[in-house]
Amino acid sequence: MTAAAYALVNLAAVKHNIGKIRDYAPQAKIMAVIKANAYGHGLLRIAEVLQGVDAIAVARADEGIRLRLSGFSIRIVILEGFVCKQELEDLIKYDLDVVVHSVGQVDIIENYWGQKKLTVWLKLDTGMNRLGFKSTEFTPIYKRLMACSSVKQPFFLMTHLSSADDPHSAVTRQQVNLFKDTVKTYPGEKSIANSAGIIAWDDSLTDWVRPGVMLYGVSPFSNSVGKDFGLKPVMSLHSRLIAIKNIGAGEVVGYAGTWVSNQQTRLGVVAIGYGDGFPRSAQTGTPVLVNGKRVPLVGRVSMDMITVDLSSQMNAKAGDPVTLWGEGLEVEEIARYSDTIPYTLLCGITQRVEIKKV
Repeated sequence: MTAAAYALVNLAAVKHNIGKIRDYAPQAKIMAVIKANAYGHGLLRIAEVLQGVDAIAVARADEGIRLRLSGFSIRIVILEGFVCKQELEDLIKYDLDVVVHSVGQVDIIENYWGQKKLTVWLKLDTGMNRLGFKSTEFTPIYKRLMACSSVKQPFFLMTHLSSADDPHSAVTRQQVNLFKDTVKTYPGEKSIANSAGIIAWDDSLTDWVRPGVMLYGVSPFSNSVGKDFGLKPVMSLHSRLIAIKNIGAGEVVGYAGTWVSNQQTRLGVVAIGYGDGFPRSAQTGTPVLVNGKRVPLVGRVSMDMITVDLSSQMNAKAGDPVTLWGEGLEVEEIARYSDTIPYTLLCGITQRVEIKKV
């Protein structure tokens, strides 16, 4: 039996998007970011089609270990690193690269005496103020890691851009310049660019690029969509009408009666809600495709259902197909109507949504 709500994941689109990333950064190695269950698309499902990339990045060790146990031998980088000796030993056991971003991690590495060496990505904090060492701390930390017999030499150097999604950001240029000035005398391959950096900031293209959301065909910039940059969306979200009803002028719809009909209205009830990952914040007027044609959402999104105004589709009936985002209705547009970003919509798909490969 097919679930009422389901998502289609187009694996050919992933391969296309890798090709576009190569076009944007032809000299760089690609580290494909598939953290958070590959942005909701399925960790193993996406990893299987990443032929041609040079590494995979995930946030946490358990994601990397799952990939190793599933047979993936590609370089895997753990972006959040580790916090204790046992975690470090697990990373080394499964041959996982680690981002080093704190003094406590360096202390643990210095006290590790195992035979297998650790591959390190040393992170410089150039202004994100999240993970990484400030430029004033960087040289002493670099020297400590250079002196560690357990660390493969030379190690990698990286930073993360906080504002690259603003093509006019002075902050981004400052970050890029600070990184390059700080590490210019140090050997080792370097990485700056995320998706927005790859597209908009040529100066951030170094030895490695780290595409995230663009891998899934989504724009990292507001007021644009993936196809503006030659990308193809990977995920589409679907459901079906389960009921049709007519209401009169002055009747309210949904929880708290936030929408009131100003005329006789034909309503459709769609089997999807925030329990599936469709955003509760989606406003009245958010477009939905019924039989491939746009109709507006009316009233509040509930756990299992939404209501749409079918006044422009008088022949619609229960069982007809509904697209929440996909061909003709980009996820970026739904994010704008929901006062959020596409990342949260993709990552928010819940377990009861059946995901199918196409």
